[in-house]
Amino acid sequence: MTASIRRSSFIASCAVLGLSLMSLGGNTVAAAGTPIGLGTAASYAVLAGTTVTNTGPSTVQGDLGVSPGSAVTGFPPGVVSGGVIHAADVVAASAQLDVVSAYNAAAAQPSSGNISADLAGTTLSPGVYTGGALALSGTVTLDAQGDPNAVFVFQAASTLVIAGSSQVSLVNGASACNVFWQVGSSATIGTNATFVGTVLALTSITATTGASIAGRLLARNGAVTLDSNTFTGAACSPSGTPSSTATTTPGGGTSPTSPTIPGTGSPTSVTFAAAVLFTVLGLAAVLGVRRTTRTRHLG
Repeated sequence: MTASIRRSSFIASCAVLGLSLMSLGGNTVAAAGTPIGLGTAASYAVLAGTTVTNTGPSTVQGDLGVSPGSAVTGFPPGVVSGGVIHAADVVAASAQLDVVSAYNAAAAQPSSGNISADLAGTTLSPGVYTGGALALSGTVTLDAQGDPNAVFVFQAASTLVIAGSSQVSLVNGASACNVFWQVGSSATIGTNATFVGTVLALTSITATTGASIAGRLLARNGAVTLDSNTFTGAACSPSGTPSSTATTTPGGGTSPTSPTIPGTGSPTSVTFAAAVLFTVLGLAAVLGVRRTTRTRHLG
C-alpha cells in the first residue's frame, strides 16, 4: 500500500511539473511578425500624399512620388538615383493604394506586447512591438538571432520621434527589408540620425538635416520633408523579404538592457524539453503501476 501511494504521488508530481513547464514555455514565446507586402510601393524610397519638399543635396535611391498631391520641390539640388519621379500620375496613385494596404496589414498584426516610449538602450528580438508615442534617444539594437528572415514590426499609436544622432543597429542577420514602423500620425527622424526600415505613416514624415535612411519613407495623407538626407536603398522584393544578402550596421553589439519582449530561443527549447522529460517519466510511472497491479492480480 505504501509503494502504491508513493507511485501515485510521483505521478501527480510529474504531471503538475510538466504542465507548469509547458505553461512557462508558452509564456516565453513572442508573437512572430510576418513580412509586410508593399506591392508597387516597394520600389519607392519616398512617397507622399500631398507634397515632397527637399532642402540641400539629398540623395534618394529608388523612386520618389506623390499622390494625390502633385508638388515635388527641391530636385535639384536633390538627386533621385536608380528611380524616377512620379507626381500625381497613375503609377504613384497605384503605389499609394498599396501603402494603404501595407499600413493596415502592419497595424493588424498581433502584438508581442507593449514597449516603453523610448527604445534607447534596448536589444530586441524579432516580434511585433506596440506602443503609444514611440521615441528613440540613443541606440536600439535589432537582433535577428541568426535568422535573415526575422521580422520586426513597430506599431506606434501616435508619433514616432527619432532624436538627433540616434541609431537603429542591425545584428546577427537582421535586414532593413524586414523592419517596419507603422505610425498612427507623423514621424520625425532627427539630425544625423541613422535610421533603418520602412516607415508607414498615416500623416507626414520629416527627415531633418543629415539623417540617413536605409529603407523607405511612405506617408499616406501628408507630406514628406527632406533636408540633405542620404537614402541607401534596401534590395527587397515586393513582399518585403531581402532579395540579396542582408547587411548589418557596423559596430552593432549587445546592449546592456535585456529585450523588452522575450523572443524564441534556447530558454524556451530547454523548458519544452524539460516538460517532455517529466511527461515521459509520468507515463512510465503509470505503466509501471499498471504492470505491477496486473502481476499481483495474476498472482
